[in-house]
Amino acid sequence: MNAIDRLSPDDLRRRAEALGPWFHNIELIEGVWTAPNHFLGDYPAVKWRSFADAIPKDLTGKSVLDIGCNGGFYAIEMKLRGAERVLGLDFDVDYLAQARFAAEVRGLDIEFRKLSVYDVGALAERFDVVLFMGVFYHLRHPLLALDLIHEHVAKDVLVFQSMQRGAKAVEPVAENYSFWQTEHFDKPGYPKLHFIEHEYANDPTNWWAPNAACVEAMLRSAGFAIVAHPEDEVYVCWRGERPARAYSVYPARGKTA
Repeated sequence: MNAIDRLSPDDLRRRAEALGPWFHNIELIEGVWTAPNHFLGDYPAVKWRSFADAIPKDLTGKSVLDIGCNGGFYAIEMKLRGAERVLGLDFDVDYLAQARFAAEVRGLDIEFRKLSVYDVGALAERFDVVLFMGVFYHLRHPLLALDLIHEHVAKDVLVFQSMQRGAKAVEPVAENYSFWQTEHFDKPGYPKLHFIEHEYANDPTNWWAPNAACVEAMLRSAGFAIVAHPEDEVYVCWRGERPARAYSVYPARGKTA
């Protein structure tokens, strides 16, 4: 029995509170949660339940990369489905401390590393499943991030989620428009990425708010084919070929010296 196993439920609650605040409400042991008073309720489990069936229940032998793992909820769920290797990345050391604690309490072998999505090329490894949940709209350069995921770490499946604002409808878009055609830009279902200069929801890291059409168009532009849309904000994609004119301007090619 290791030291974590000897902690009482009250000790675990105190340890979790000391690592807070948590954005992921995770059940550490029966009756002990990391964020029992979360403003979104039982989050992200309430969202996970709406798309969990879109991901294989048996991930035996598979590798999973969780980019922006936060407190580790999705990494834990992937390991519980039998994934052989799960790697969680985040650039926030507080989130990484939470994730390591939660995985240790649950007795799960999950690796967590401090790394930005912009540096995934340094991993020099592709993963069967890549999770990119709730990160896109926090990035200054979101399309670059999608390009780098496609270029360096996605092997087969990408599970993507982003906050969306604006129209849910997706307007058909022509392959080309003349310089003098402008009416399509004003259609609610035309791809739009709203820029947030200051703050949104008291969060200075909320830089963008895409509509549904924009999310779908940017995924396709980065070379991901949408194969399922099980929840309003969630897309399950298959890695395909990027358009010939699409290329990353960030030349990460592998591990640095």
